[in-house]
Amino acid sequence: MQQLELVIHNATGLHARPARMFVDIAKRYQSSIQIQHGQKRVNAKSLIAVLTLGVAHGQHICIDISGEDEVVAAAALSAAVNEGLGEGPQHAPAAPAPAPAAPPAAAPSSANQLRGVAGAPGIAIGPVFRIERASLAVGEVFGGVEQECDKLNAALASARQQLFALREQVLLRGAAEEAAIFDVHSEILADADLLAAVRGAIADGVACAAAWQSAIAAQAKGLEALSNAVLAARAADLRDVGDRVLRLLIGADQPVPQLPDHPVIVVAYDLSPSETASLDPSRVLGFCTAVGGPNAHTAILARALGLPAVVSAGPAVLDVPIGTPVILDGGAGTLQLGPGEADLATARAAQREQQARRAAAAAAAQSAAITTDGHRVEVAANIGGIDEARQVRQSGAEGVGLLRTEFLFLDRSSAPTEEEQLSIYQQIGQELGDLPVIIRTLDIGGDKPLPYLALPAEQNPFLGERGIRLCLAHPDLLRQQLRAILRASASHRLRIMFPMIADMAELRAARALLDELRLELHVPPVEVGIMVEVPSAALMADLFAQDVDFFSIGTNDLTQYTLAMDRTHPNLATKADGLHPAVLRLIARTADAAHAAGKWVGVCGELAADPAAVPILVGLGVDELSISVPAIPSVKAQIRTLSLAECQERARGALVCATAKQVREGEIQR
Repeated sequence: MQQLELVIHNATGLHARPARMFVDIAKRYQSSIQIQHGQKRVNAKSLIAVLTLGVAHGQHICIDISGEDEVVAAAALSAAVNEGLGEGPQHAPAAPAPAPAAPPAAAPSSANQLRGVAGAPGIAIGPVFRIERASLAVGEVFGGVEQECDKLNAALASARQQLFALREQVLLRGAAEEAAIFDVHSEILADADLLAAVRGAIADGVACAAAWQSAIAAQAKGLEALSNAVLAARAADLRDVGDRVLRLLIGADQPVPQLPDHPVIVVAYDLSPSETASLDPSRVLGFCTAVGGPNAHTAILARALGLPAVVSAGPAVLDVPIGTPVILDGGAGTLQLGPGEADLATARAAQREQQARRAAAAAAAQSAAITTDGHRVEVAANIGGIDEARQVRQSGAEGVGLLRTEFLFLDRSSAPTEEEQLSIYQQIGQELGDLPVIIRTLDIGGDKPLPYLALPAEQNPFLGERGIRLCLAHPDLLRQQLRAILRASASHRLRIMFPMIADMAELRAARALLDELRLELHVPPVEVGIMVEVPSAALMADLFAQDVDFFSIGTNDLTQYTLAMDRTHPNLATKADGLHPAVLRLIARTADAAHAAGKWVGVCGELAADPAAVPILVGLGVDELSISVPAIPSVKAQIRTLSLAECQERARGALVCATAKQVREGEIQR
């Protein structure tokens, strides 16, 4: 047996994301692994159990490991804990900067003011709209162990798909770190102790819905009892996941609030992270909840999405009549009811100041991104639907560099028809007007399961049938999508991009189908490009350049495949850095090949919005940066401060570095 005694250095203790990393590492080993804190000892392979330990910064944990791979398991867990479990080494608690400080516990400033806790800064003025959750009726009819277990497994699979789509939605709104919240939710779905409790109850004759509801309630109660506020707040995540699966089990729709056709300030007893991420920013000005805390994921998401929020305002907030005009001050933690003209004037003045700052940024964003020595870089938007398309022109983007089409195919029981796709592409083209839109064909595989495709389980879905490989294996799916794009291209500036191209045979097969359909539909040629995200495509870029109109480098996957590191792996995510010199050399090779053939090259991965990477990418010859809509003004502003000569010098230095760390720290040899 291996025994470890370690100190948790993470600023907020063993909270959701570091706990997830710890559990993921433990689950890689066959050995039995137990973790103890104080008098409580739990299974280290259960995320919920680890969270219930309530380990805070600076506290000790004891780990017992027993089994055939106990030595390597001990080394891996020890190293991970000492390195900060994905958050870097932290030897003192960091100030909780993202969470606004709670206002002092004082009497309300007036009889018509409710005081809560600051959840997310900002001022909103508008009428109240109350969201109330309907109670769920859970049946007790038991259909047999096998049938109940099948129902549970189907619900869990559907929930994973929904959470993936929700994660993508948050990513598209520019909140990459907060999108990881839904990775934690996915981990809860696979929690060993939770599923053991549910399956044990089913074996005893309890219907799966009732078994699930009971197990979730028991686990959430354990989290809520913790004295650590950050960890106790994770009970809301557990209840959110529990509610999602329960609705699937009983056939109830996921709750979608029927909002009025005018902007409102939402009040509710509480909002789940899923509900918060799904709020339409064009119709929700802010929200106020009766319970909750500034460290809950609901508040964290509100801050990331720029949504003013007050939490823990007490049950009185639920008595506010619908339609009541209010002022919500997320920074002060107050909700003012029926404000007078003086209060409204003050709030509107504060709003005008905020809006003036945003307007100035937006005005600057419309200007081209031109370096100090006259080199222009195109800045485009990554989007995943009509809502994001509506924001593109205002953001200053010069087009759409990546339209992810997975949103059309996910979270449904059958593939979208050609007419459905055509309608969406036309609407997006209409929103963009004369700006170009690059549509990436379906990029999906074993890591993004579709219920209407019989995809076998794969040992490693990232190296399996995905992207163009999957589409060529299901030509009817690709045929429908290409027909819809071609038909829409007759009236809009659409370009087509094929994902995960690894060799010329794949490109030629895709182009042959495209050419066949174009002749069949009698439409003019469209520009065709490929994603460069497999090292083979970068290494053969000179050959691919003869057969395409442009390249778009997907640095997320290119980094993953070049460094042989799963970018979603919690222990490797911080090491899978797109500024690794090997990745930069592939980018340079691709840019050189494109320019030699008179073609242009873009970057559409997260690296394109990284301030440390922007000058290097420009210096390597990248012509276009395609990024999330919220990042566009700041990236364009950064480019205007750079000179091409300086960027080229930095790029040359980066290419001869040995590590990504050297590149980021500026240890560049000249």
